Amino acid sequence: MSQVRRVRRIIRKVDSWTVFKVSAIFWAVVGLASILGFVMFWSVIVASGIPDKLVETLTSIGLFEQGTDPFANSDRFLRIAIFGSITFSVIATGLTTLSAVMYNLISDIVGGIEFVVLEEVLAQPAAAPRPPFQPAPAPSNGGSAVDLPTQETPVTTRR
Repeated sequence: MSQVRRVRRIIRKVDSWTVFKVSAIFWAVVGLASILGFVMFWSVIVASGIPDKLVETLTSIGLFEQGTDPFANSDRFLRIAIFGSITFSVIATGLTTLSAVMYNLISDIVGGIEFVVLEEVLAQPAAAPRPPFQPAPAPSNGGSAVDLPTQETPVTTRR
């Protein structure tokens, strides 16, 4: 049988250094994933010929001059994606850390965020009371502390 009780928990402080470390790793992973996603997406787009068709359409409309191809240099797009990802990761890490500092300042005024948590208390079955500890009597025959019984007791088994 278990019992449930309500417990109030209040978060008053968040360690800014810990938030910085965790957010730096988190946003670095997000940045790396976005670069990998961009590379895979761009590979699929180029393989399907969409940039060439887009340039052809924009040239026929008159937005591009004949012979210009802004999508010819794929390395430029990759460099822009890497720079953007690094910039985003640094800015996001800074904003996350700044948010932790702001929370700490506001928490000093307001008192923090209160959570109500349900804790389950497991009722354990009552164990049989143990007899009080009594040390073994000292050997009277001057032997060792552990004496073996001299008389054998018959062992009976039931079938």
